[in-house]
Amino acid sequence: MNEAITQLFDVAIVGYGPTGATLANLLAQCNLSVVVIERNEVMYHLPRAVHFDDETMRIFQTVGVANPLSKKVRINPGMRFVDQKKSVILEWPRPQEIGLQGWHASYRLHQPDLEQLLRAKLSGYPNAVVLNGTEVVNIEQYTKNVKFICRNISDGHEHSLSAKYLVGCDGANSLVRSSIGSDVDDLGFNERWLVVDLLLKRERPDLGDYSIQFCDPVRPMTYCRNPAKRRRWEITLLDGETHEEVTRSNTIWKFLAPWINAEDAELERTAVYTFQSVVANNWLKDRLLIAGDAAHLTPPFMGQGMCAGIRDAANLAWKLALCIKGTANEDILDSYQQERSPHVRTFIEMAIRLGGLINTIDSRTALAQAENNADGTARISSITPPLGVSDLGKLIGGNRSHCGHLFGQPILRDGRRLDDKVGYCPVLILRHPLDKEISPAVPVLDAEEHPDLAIALDSFNTNAILVRPDRYIAGSAISENDIVDMAVNGLPSPI
Repeated sequence: MNEAITQLFDVAIVGYGPTGATLANLLAQCNLSVVVIERNEVMYHLPRAVHFDDETMRIFQTVGVANPLSKKVRINPGMRFVDQKKSVILEWPRPQEIGLQGWHASYRLHQPDLEQLLRAKLSGYPNAVVLNGTEVVNIEQYTKNVKFICRNISDGHEHSLSAKYLVGCDGANSLVRSSIGSDVDDLGFNERWLVVDLLLKRERPDLGDYSIQFCDPVRPMTYCRNPAKRRRWEITLLDGETHEEVTRSNTIWKFLAPWINAEDAELERTAVYTFQSVVANNWLKDRLLIAGDAAHLTPPFMGQGMCAGIRDAANLAWKLALCIKGTANEDILDSYQQERSPHVRTFIEMAIRLGGLINTIDSRTALAQAENNADGTARISSITPPLGVSDLGKLIGGNRSHCGHLFGQPILRDGRRLDDKVGYCPVLILRHPLDKEISPAVPVLDAEEHPDLAIALDSFNTNAILVRPDRYIAGSAISENDIVDMAVNGLPSPI
């Protein structure tokens, strides 16, 4: 441990996975001092998360890693659910063209590729410090800061640090959640699955590019087509099957025998997970907060586990920045759980329903919300729920119509995506220019100059929309008076 690190940081983050690294980058971009505490000395190099969506890529765009990441991922064509006869009973196609968020709808990734980019980006900020091989062993809250004891894993040396806020991105067994004193709401899904990651020795195009959910009432399985030569199978474990038994190579190859064998691929990683569906009841207590798996766990059937944590980081970062810089009061932090908890529950509940289909083939229940294809099969579409209701700590007033809905990322007249033009700050989208005598408190873009912005306003049937730094809508207006009020009062920038 570096004895010289004695400053009061703006934010301390426990955990350096994708959620913690994204949060750290966004906060550093706001010129806040950040310290990240990570137990592992080196980055985990094997596969974990394998999917993310267009909104998540848009957040990576804000961080500044989307373009290099796009060269390392694979665009996902979608998912199919098949019965024991391998007949398709449900399709979840994902569009292959660029969508409303300015990116493809669905991507497959190798998580270490993402983490390397996030860590390299953070290393370029002089206001960010990373302490690898270090664990937090004690946390104490005070009126204006949090003090915590860090222990060096290798030599046991302990050192005290302090920060104005501490965010636990420290996983399902979160120390920070325990310090908050939060219990969890169990939504009822609890199953053990074996996850097997393979590296192909030769091309196997017959395996296909779609993800496949094999709906078997005895032993459901999932196949994932990941980037390059990587493939994944997820296999339900039965009662009485032990970790030692199912992770033996001969057992694994027996599971995979219908599709692939050791001549075609080598085992890269095997792990037994308990897939759960829980949401913490308290995400915030004074100066302690939690995000990612510390706040919620979902079954993997929608590929939204990592996405949910990245959304947490995007929602929280700009609010912490405003609070620390004094441009918003601490009440704005209450909006974090108010908005994110209902949102993530919607995804978890849908993942549970899909899990019910995979396990029971109960078409009447599990397919109740699906649409019927002409051939008698069913299809589902991605969901885009709004955030939970909040008043952003009374930061803004006026018309709350459309608040909490994600605003798209149109391409501007100069060919740039909206977020690249705006940067990490709010923006007011107007159908018509403001009067020259009005001095707006936020950056303004006129739809008269950018036709795709006019189309976006049409989709909400309004004349002005105030977009937050996390790209969700803070307010909308139709009348001239309301538009002027929104322009003048605006929304503070976290930068």
